[in-house]
Amino acid sequence: MITVITETTVKPGQEQEWDRAYQARIDDARRQPGWIDAQLLIPEGEQDRRVVVGTWRERSDWEQWHLTPVFRQTRGEMNAATRDDGQVHFYELKARHAREG
Repeated sequence: MITVITETTVKPGQEQEWDRAYQARIDDARRQPGWIDAQLLIPEGEQDRRVVVGTWRERSDWEQWHLTPVFRQTRGEMNAATRDDGQVHFYELKARHAREG
């Protein structure tokens, strides 16, 4: 499995637009082969920051998702609402721990 962490800063007043495009993007990701899960994080005290943690079976699944029409449409919407292109980091999942039951 691969975890993809993307960090970006939203322009003031554009939070709702970015969040709306993000939701459309995640709805699309759920239908993609290899998608496992995602989290949207907002650091405490930084309401303009967004950190997306996505888990995919393989990096190639994540890359194929970028070719979908929904991803391409939301890219423009999200880019218009952010101050930067964001930083993307890839991590290979070594271990996963969760509460049972």
